[in-house]
Amino acid sequence: MQHYLTILQSTMRRRWDCQALSDYRGTTFTFAEIATEIYRLHAIFEQVGVKPGDRVALAAKNSARWAIGFLAAVTYRAVAVPILSDFAIADIQSLVDHSESVVLFTESRMWDEMSSDNMPKLSATISSEDFSALYCRDCDAQTLVAKATGSMPKVFPAQKREQITDYTFGDMDDLAVINYTSGTTSSPKGVMLTTRNISSNIDFALKNIPVEDGYTLMSMLPLAHMYGMAFEFLYPLSGGAHIFFLGKTPTPTLLLQALADIKPYLLITVPLVLEKIFKNKVMPTLEKPMMRVLTSIPGVRNIIYGKVREKLLTTFGGNLNSIVIGGAAISRPVEVVMRKIRLPYTVGYGMTECAPLIGYSPWRVFRLGSCGRAVTNIDVRIDSSDPAKVVGEIQVKGDNVMQGYYKNPEATQAVFTEDGYLRTGDLGIIDKQGHIFIRGRSKCMILTANGQNIYPEEIEGKINSMPYVGESLVVERNKVLVALVALSQDAVEGMSKEDIEAAMENNRRELNKTLPMYSQIAKVEIMEQEFEHTPKRSIKRFLYK
Repeated sequence: MQHYLTILQSTMRRRWDCQALSDYRGTTFTFAEIATEIYRLHAIFEQVGVKPGDRVALAAKNSARWAIGFLAAVTYRAVAVPILSDFAIADIQSLVDHSESVVLFTESRMWDEMSSDNMPKLSATISSEDFSALYCRDCDAQTLVAKATGSMPKVFPAQKREQITDYTFGDMDDLAVINYTSGTTSSPKGVMLTTRNISSNIDFALKNIPVEDGYTLMSMLPLAHMYGMAFEFLYPLSGGAHIFFLGKTPTPTLLLQALADIKPYLLITVPLVLEKIFKNKVMPTLEKPMMRVLTSIPGVRNIIYGKVREKLLTTFGGNLNSIVIGGAAISRPVEVVMRKIRLPYTVGYGMTECAPLIGYSPWRVFRLGSCGRAVTNIDVRIDSSDPAKVVGEIQVKGDNVMQGYYKNPEATQAVFTEDGYLRTGDLGIIDKQGHIFIRGRSKCMILTANGQNIYPEEIEGKINSMPYVGESLVVERNKVLVALVALSQDAVEGMSKEDIEAAMENNRRELNKTLPMYSQIAKVEIMEQEFEHTPKRSIKRFLYK
């Protein structure tokens, strides 16, 4: 396994004048320009006294310069501290302080709301928009950049490429990233990831998700989370791809236009995006009476499914080799339709603490309902008497697994078993072929009075496939199960309140026919607003107990 930065260094030198990072409908950087900007930022780091091992925080929206700032930090042997820009300003300041960051990349509008007094270790703040200095503790911010970089050329020529990319990489077990999984709390969880953790993920991706020079990829997941950072940035860039950053969560119209313009070779997404497309566009068409008749005829069925597949792939830009879904479980009815039309999709499994990958299989061998097999360099086990049949906690050990939580030894000790396995908090089984099947989160499991285990995610998957439902959440109230439902606004447009309530009650009755008595839904509550989501588009379950 190679250090991931040695791979990136080689690609940078080989593709020197080729386009590498772009803000969609904005600035584009070649590999030469990236290397030049990294060289400039290293000079600024040196000017303000940054040393290897110091922390460099990034709190800004996705952009090409965010990516370059990150690369500048890790190639300087500093520890990158990505912080989600959606966090409250007070929380961002708290995490910058907690991580003891000495440099902060952020947007000028965000810096205007901050105070350096709340971040006493901070030596400098650099704009993520143009790399100007917003603050310098011991010097004049206006002259900092000019003093450090004034004599440098706009772009270094190819003859200088080895000289200016002559990075010192350090040890594989050096701390590389502190990734905070949430905003500030009494004990913030900063996941400590090593170079080995990141390199293991990049090595696996390059070997199992082929990328060629000049391939294009669209990045829309938060770079402050490992899923987006590793698989929409570090891995494709290391493989020679050209990455386009959307900057923020796109509207459906912008997303479709970006796909048509960028024509990505790979689409990395969360289930919600595909579920909306299938539930609003594909499934209503296939469920029409005439379509049901036609798709019951073998030869005709294959033609219809092929046309649907071709139209979808064209919508996604026409160049897709694979779709990788992660972050949450996908609705089973939607997945069944995806399998019928032979969409080239697969479902991965991971968590920040594994930088992030745990399970993955290429779409051609992916098993319906699973989230792949254990990736290389990691061991996955089920804590149960019969891992293939009896649900137990999924536990992992290997090169992907974090060092622990920063400044939080109690949380670190609690999350590891005595023999060194990470407790994921996920429940599942592994079949005899090694396919991992997630059954829910241990903290979400509902234990009934008669000792039955109920996994609400399984019920929610059924509800989400029913008419008029956008998303759902199953909770226990007064010893009965209640389904909280956010409506699909497109589907209920023009319907009266009474008709909607009648439709939900019909859904409840139909649902209960498919469930054992102990897990049946007693009531449906219609949400007036959409659920609140995490950056990974999972519902914030703790708000709806």
